[in-house]
Amino acid sequence: MADLRETRLTLDPKFDAHGLLTAVCTDADSGQVLMVAHMNAEALAQTLASKKATFWSRSRQSLWTKGETSGNVLHLVEARIDCDQDAIWLICRPAGPACHTGATSCFYRIIEGDQLIR
Repeated sequence: MADLRETRLTLDPKFDAHGLLTAVCTDADSGQVLMVAHMNAEALAQTLASKKATFWSRSRQSLWTKGETSGNVLHLVEARIDCDQDAIWLICRPAGPACHTGATSCFYRIIEGDQLIR
């Protein structure tokens, strides 16, 4: 029998041992992957309530809303959760670059062999 998380229509996130979900953010218009981050229960609740992508910083051990200092907010259009509810997909409209480097996406480099190119 399938896990109830996979069959019922109840949001029941399956956080990892550190209390986190992986969050993949894409651009609502282009479909481009913008960034990947992590969310705890508080970040998820805040994102759904405010419609602004909020994450858990593993390095700072604190919540952060994307764009709180840069102004490059990710405005939530839709949130989807995967089949076993351990990863979330945030479909967003970015107000500026998503990457802290100033690139549109954090995935701006291509791997060729053992080299990275732009």
